[in-house]
Amino acid sequence: MLKNCVVALVLWFAVTRPVTVLAAAPVHEFTLDNGLKVLIREDHRAPVAVSQIWYKVGSSYEPNGLTGISHLLEHLMFKGTPNVPGSEFSRLIAVNGGDENAFTSRDYTAYFQTLEKERLELSFRLEADRMRSLLLKPEDVVKEAQVVAEERRLRTEDQPEALTQERFQAAAYLISPYRNPIIGWMQDIQSIRPDDLKRWYQQWYAPNNATLVVVGDVDPVKVRELAEKHFGPLPPSALTRPKPVAEIPQLGEQRIIVKTPAEVPYVVLGYKAPTLKTAAEEWEPYALDVLDGILDGGSSGRISRHLIRGSQVAAAAGTGYNPTARLEELFMLAGNPAPGRTSAELEKALKDEVAQLREELISPEELSRVVAQVVATDVYQQDSLFYQGMRLGILETAGLGWRRLDDYVQRIQAVTPEQVREVARKYLTDDRLTVAVLEPLPLDGRRPAMPNAAMGHAIR
Repeated sequence: MLKNCVVALVLWFAVTRPVTVLAAAPVHEFTLDNGLKVLIREDHRAPVAVSQIWYKVGSSYEPNGLTGISHLLEHLMFKGTPNVPGSEFSRLIAVNGGDENAFTSRDYTAYFQTLEKERLELSFRLEADRMRSLLLKPEDVVKEAQVVAEERRLRTEDQPEALTQERFQAAAYLISPYRNPIIGWMQDIQSIRPDDLKRWYQQWYAPNNATLVVVGDVDPVKVRELAEKHFGPLPPSALTRPKPVAEIPQLGEQRIIVKTPAEVPYVVLGYKAPTLKTAAEEWEPYALDVLDGILDGGSSGRISRHLIRGSQVAAAAGTGYNPTARLEELFMLAGNPAPGRTSAELEKALKDEVAQLREELISPEELSRVVAQVVATDVYQQDSLFYQGMRLGILETAGLGWRRLDDYVQRIQAVTPEQVREVARKYLTDDRLTVAVLEPLPLDGRRPAMPNAAMGHAIR
């Protein structure tokens, strides 16, 4: 969830640059008879192709008792089919000079490979094979469940800030599936059975629930021929989408305390806020994104200027907001108090920054800075074939449509100081707030985790 975290999946806001900077290559779109959507963007700067397959399923689709099943299935997707046994998938990509990986998020699961352009067919052949022919051997299920359980121990249970974030999410939401961790609760991970995974796989891993994204030095006509050849014969599934879940309105500030061995305290604040999918007014998420940049736009953001370098109440702090989430999101602020300062002091300082946004208009100079950062980020990200594909895949799979790329910068440029103040007044209020405070217990010889308080524009 940090600004420097993982692929993270992602700088959604790094979108198509304005025509005055550089026009992006067009996107070619078509759908196979079995429902598989294919998006292609040509980029001929290097003889490389990125292939990504996106499934519309993630942790927010999971019922109670099966949390973590999407992530566990992602692990098992590398365990073989009748045609490509064991770890042969990864070996074939590697011996052909490529690299590959995958990730599970709340709203989707994605698999991707980067290869020399003439080897694109290998990616299609392997992905099409495991889309409908995964073996899911019981012994593999048992082994990978143990691997995931250990991953959970290392990345969540032994990381005090990650553990606090997990408990914070569970407290902030009453019924939204965003209350559950992507990796799943430990008891669910340990109780998922092979038959559970087979049903999950057969329901969601189908061409009519997937989007294939290809970016690179490719010919769209040839890509279509390869997609028809390898993915075209696959049968679709009878999809039953989960019922829409609207979070119950909050009736006042919520607060939890997490006591666990840790080196430093940690504070998290989260205000329930709309996304592009849920907003009553289309401009609101863009105004919230600008507000996010005002608070946490690098060294020139207010949090850095006021709380870290100014009052020095925070050792590290930042914000996070994801406008592409499928359901209602949290606008988050988090941080570690500086040595000699308390969690209560940091919480008050963060709330004071929010209060100032509710009361006063941001300056034209601050607004210009945020817009400039959006454009600069976009220019940089366009150099990456991978991130070009990520942006297309995220928007399409989240149900927003890839064409949102075309107007994001213009939408940000259209945000006014009055709109920023309006969303602050409407959404960043105490009645929509959840607070979590980590109270460190003695480490007792345990190795302390590194603090990682700064939030980011990541898909969590």
